[in-house]
Amino acid sequence: MASTPRLARLAAAVAAWMLAAAASAGVEAGDPPLSPKGLNYEVAALMAVKSRLRDERGVMALWDINSVDPCTWSMVACSPDKFVVSLQMANNGLSGTLSPSIGSLSHLQTMSLQNNRISGEIPPEIGKLINLNALDLSSNEFIGDIPSSLGHLTRLNYLRLDRNNLSGPIPTDVARLPGLTFLDLSFNNLSGPVPKIYAHDYSLAGNRFLCNSSVIHGCSDVTAMTNGTMSRQVQKAKNHHQLALAISLSVTCSTILVLLFVYWLSYCRWRLPFASADQDLEFELGHVKHFAFHDLQSATDNFNSKNILGQGGFGIVYKGCLRNGTLVAVKRLKDPDVTGEVQFQTEVELIGLAVHRNLLRLYGFCMTSKERLLVYPYMPNGSVADRLRDYRNGKPSLDWSKRMRIALGAARGLLYLHEQCNPKIIHRDVKAANILLDGNFEAIVGDFGLAKLLDRQESHVTTAVRGTIGHIAPEYLSTGQSSEKTDVYGFGILLLELITGPKTLSNGHGQSQKGMILDWVRELKEDKRPDKLVDRDLRDSFDILELECSVDVIIQCTQTNPMLRPKMSEILHALEANVTLAETSVELNREPLPYGVPRSFSVRHEDPHDSSSFIIEPIELSGPR
Repeated sequence: MASTPRLARLAAAVAAWMLAAAASAGVEAGDPPLSPKGLNYEVAALMAVKSRLRDERGVMALWDINSVDPCTWSMVACSPDKFVVSLQMANNGLSGTLSPSIGSLSHLQTMSLQNNRISGEIPPEIGKLINLNALDLSSNEFIGDIPSSLGHLTRLNYLRLDRNNLSGPIPTDVARLPGLTFLDLSFNNLSGPVPKIYAHDYSLAGNRFLCNSSVIHGCSDVTAMTNGTMSRQVQKAKNHHQLALAISLSVTCSTILVLLFVYWLSYCRWRLPFASADQDLEFELGHVKHFAFHDLQSATDNFNSKNILGQGGFGIVYKGCLRNGTLVAVKRLKDPDVTGEVQFQTEVELIGLAVHRNLLRLYGFCMTSKERLLVYPYMPNGSVADRLRDYRNGKPSLDWSKRMRIALGAARGLLYLHEQCNPKIIHRDVKAANILLDGNFEAIVGDFGLAKLLDRQESHVTTAVRGTIGHIAPEYLSTGQSSEKTDVYGFGILLLELITGPKTLSNGHGQSQKGMILDWVRELKEDKRPDKLVDRDLRDSFDILELECSVDVIIQCTQTNPMLRPKMSEILHALEANVTLAETSVELNREPLPYGVPRSFSVRHEDPHDSSSFIIEPIELSGPR
């Protein structure tokens, strides 16, 4: 027992020495973080962080000072060039203090430490993390001032410091961060005047010492508490005058309140017909915005059919424009009676907590007695399914490199849902129509969490199979039981569709036809002819190494036995190693199994792009089980 603190002190000393060596070595931003002696400075910084924290659950047990690469550590994510870009350490019961060495992780983009018991002051060194775009230190026990150095984080767009014991004023530099879309400083002990805040959405609730000089009695009351120079004689002389003034003000205020109440009644009476007699149910969900139903009616032109972007098993999606000009996508859920108020609130909060660059961020929601609506950012390039069918100047909108980038982005989004989100989220309907594309054709995974939201059961055994035929894993279709491996199967089909184009899979639209296509993939790999799978419209513009890796991933993902399918972290590792580092060949170490059981039908495999090769047999999902 006595050796444990000694080891921790030794690790901290070694880490400090390595960090000092890093400072003197002057490593350039584009180089790997290694000195000529092979010391990894990010390992040193992370070990210094570990030494200051008390890890009662052992979540950092595998963090090793002798490791060359921290990218395999739990809660650590890296970029393709092996720099640490994300720390996801939320909900782990961590205590102690946060080491200033955190400022040495110069490539860090996301840091989530919420819902722990970390105390002490917030290290000003965090202001050195110029690439940081999301910082969440909420629900801890931090004390002291908010470091003004956080105002140097010009790329920061998401900052949560709520529910701590922070004190002092709000730094002007933090309030004026230009790119901040959400700021939450609520439920601390902040004091002083409130500066102008540039963030699109922010919360300062629960800070009773904050004051606003534009409000009656604003900061003057706080000043008066510290100003005791007025004599008692002068105070008594003013008492009578103040009493008369107070009576006059109270009568005036009462009259104004009565008039405002009458106006409010008439206003509600006028707006109620437009708002469809459904009362909006109010509740707060952190940074997820609550919309009134009539606001979304107005944004979508009363849910005009001309604004429909798409529709599916979960409801209809409308394009909308908010009063401030922001374009949004409004999903009007089917069967609002399926979810009660508490369940809807819980699931929406869960979806809202999933923040990742490859996940569709939940912007807001609306709940009435008869309606359930979700509001998302508008994606200008639509879905992968749309763009796969789109041609510009006679060429596909998505060339080979874009398709591989989409596969990587979708894999990163699913990896976050499965292995970095707490609790984990199973998508259940991974397909091209649910992978959206932003203005830069970056893959954004949408509709995650909705299958659970519209399911009465608490477990992952569903009352009705929700998903798209052909993309559903065999065990989910037959038993209604889903897991992360259900999504892995769907990802395999998505990757296949990216390679072959939409025509092949639309020709074999039934579950049995999908089985034949997967058999074909296996045969073409065995015959060393994977190029026959590639979309003809790409005209042989593809990378053979990337193709071979992708075909191997497809086969592994679509194995009948879900236990034999790889995890999304393994899939992403394989795709990154072969797509971004083409000279290195990385394969998944798993035994491929033949797909399914022997079939009673036969088919002549000639060309996956030839519709005559398939016998089209429609197949439908059964009703609720």
